[in-house]
Amino acid sequence: MYLDLFMSLSLGIVGLPNVGKSTLFNILTKKNVETANYPFCTINPNVGIVKVPDKRLDDLAAISKPAKIIPTAIKFVDIAGLVAGASKGEGLGNQFLAHIRECDAICEVIRNFQDKNIIHVSGEVNPQADKETINLELILADLGSIEKKLDKTRRESKSGNKELISQTIILEKIYQHLEKGLAARSLEFVEEELPFVKTLNLLTIKPIIYLFNVDDLKNIPELGELDGEIIAINVKMEEEITALPEEEQAEYISELGLDQSGLDKLIATSYKLLGLDTFFTTGPDETRAWTIKHGTKAPEAAGVIHTDFIKNFIRAEVINWEQFITAGSEAKAREQGLIRTEGKDYIVRDGDVCNFLVNR
Repeated sequence: MYLDLFMSLSLGIVGLPNVGKSTLFNILTKKNVETANYPFCTINPNVGIVKVPDKRLDDLAAISKPAKIIPTAIKFVDIAGLVAGASKGEGLGNQFLAHIRECDAICEVIRNFQDKNIIHVSGEVNPQADKETINLELILADLGSIEKKLDKTRRESKSGNKELISQTIILEKIYQHLEKGLAARSLEFVEEELPFVKTLNLLTIKPIIYLFNVDDLKNIPELGELDGEIIAINVKMEEEITALPEEEQAEYISELGLDQSGLDKLIATSYKLLGLDTFFTTGPDETRAWTIKHGTKAPEAAGVIHTDFIKNFIRAEVINWEQFITAGSEAKAREQGLIRTEGKDYIVRDGDVCNFLVNR
């Protein structure tokens, strides 16, 4: 169940050819994915499961001294480079757009580094043009799918079916917005519209991270107001960091004047972008981080550990991770009355340390 949850939540890495996508994916996952200096090197989407760095997990483990420490994880998908005309099938556009559609969020890699040995698909490095090319192709792809749906729904709504009439209004609103060159994520919907909008599986409604692959971390191009998170990473430097033994990486990151690696920042931002929270279980056997969607109630959170826990849920014993650390042990936390009892309606919060009581 643990794998099933995060395996269904993924972030697709997209961009033009030769912007550093596959190199970024390689160092994220330490998987030997082929990279080469030519477009379409990546044909099939490569998938990697990446552990989410979380100092809270280490701090809890220092108290519990478990036999095992198990972090939570996130799925990254390396999707081959898009080119102008992808929405019409140029390059390998149809395949790539389908792979993006299967992801829950997008990491758009934009090149802002100079290297005469790595060709740019358009002949020059131009972050603004690259962003516009990628975003336009996603908008055009959405326009195409909405247009087909709208034609069909308009015809069927003439029967007077209220639901179809409502759907037609929503589709027209989305179509007009996309026609202006605007992503669907910048369009507001009322709560009643959301279930239908979700079924449309729009590319441009997915939350997005704009990742600038830069020579200099201070050299972030000014591209105006962007509708997502913004991260600058020197992918070449990150490659050097990950090549070091793990115990030496923190020291090197500090020497570079950074408080964390760019990869750790990307992973944490991606996790947040997907609307995920982490709760913990800890004891002598293992200290473990578990992934849940924000707003998950206690029985469903327990179900991440084992599906039977949902129907057999009795109550949860909960303490904030900082209180647990301050108390120094579970026994001391109990003595101080810091562990509280919560029922079925409790919404598990990010950073909760939980012990679920269930019928056996």
